[in-house]
Amino acid sequence: MPRWKPLPEELDPEIRDFASQMRRLVDRSGLSLSALSDKTGYSKTSWERYLGGRLLPPQGAVSALADVTGTDVRHLATLWELAERAWSRAEMRHDMTMEAIRISQAREALEAAEAAGAQAAGGRRRQRNAPGRPAPGAVPAAGDAATTALRTSPEAAPGAPAASQPAPRPASRGPRPAPGRPGAGRTARPAEGPSGGRRLTMLLAGGVSALAVLAATFFFVDLPGGGDEAAAEPTPPPRKATEPKLPDGVLCSGADCTGEDPELMGCGGQYAETTSDAMIGTAYVEVRYSEVCKAAWARIGAAEPGDTVVITADTDAEASEDLGGNTEGYTMMVAAKSPDVVRICVERAGASQGCTVR
Repeated sequence: MPRWKPLPEELDPEIRDFASQMRRLVDRSGLSLSALSDKTGYSKTSWERYLGGRLLPPQGAVSALADVTGTDVRHLATLWELAERAWSRAEMRHDMTMEAIRISQAREALEAAEAAGAQAAGGRRRQRNAPGRPAPGAVPAAGDAATTALRTSPEAAPGAPAASQPAPRPASRGPRPAPGRPGAGRTARPAEGPSGGRRLTMLLAGGVSALAVLAATFFFVDLPGGGDEAAAEPTPPPRKATEPKLPDGVLCSGADCTGEDPELMGCGGQYAETTSDAMIGTAYVEVRYSEVCKAAWARIGAAEPGDTVVITADTDAEASEDLGGNTEGYTMMVAAKSPDVVRICVERAGASQGCTVR
């Protein structure tokens, strides 16, 4: 039975090459995963993930592996650097895929909500226009004229004879009205409201009053401001031509990056590279530089607990990191025009263990 399971097919070539190299080193040393865990300080489960290509090991684990297998840490660190870049690209692709899925789901939910709203509106229209319920603004049919007249006629009061029964005839018919007077003999309907002329007059008066109120409000509100210029919102100052345009996700550049975390500011990952490395005692140190952010920071592995790593630049900017009980870590950033002006020192118990050459 083979010792190692096949690496995942979806791994990038750089990650696959790095995991295969670590497997060869472990096989050549003859160490079991339990022994490897005891000698490096990293758990057996972690090494199973590192060697299986499911997790990228930290720099400290790589340095420890090189130490227990008698390998030059610089060669292994170079392969790790390539694998780290590939891992960052894979994470970015995964994030973009998940974001596209979320956007698609949101669009489908909105379209479903719009369709449900349109269906509900159509149901309400059909209910309003159902038989027996005249549509808004519909004119009653000719057959309903008698019913309409009966509803609106003042004679259709309680106690009046039904429309289907003939009205009682007077005792004497009397003379007929003279021709040529079509309105004579008819009873005038009582007025139910203001006439058309009065209604128009009232509407005009109300409109004039509303306009007067609006004009007074505009006058008193606008008077202290001094015209349209006072009411206008101030426009933001234009961006200075000297300010660099940063990529999406990058939050600082130059002096603004000093003292900031490179990962939180977006200066790491694809925007950073290891420009130089060195061994200071047992510690492995790297200069990490971001051309986009114009800043550098130090990364250290295989250090002694209690070590402090310090990075300085020609701008007198300085950042340090006390590892405490850890053996690996990185500093905050310092502004640097190029990686050539950066220097890293390692201190232990207040005494310098060595520095890189600037």
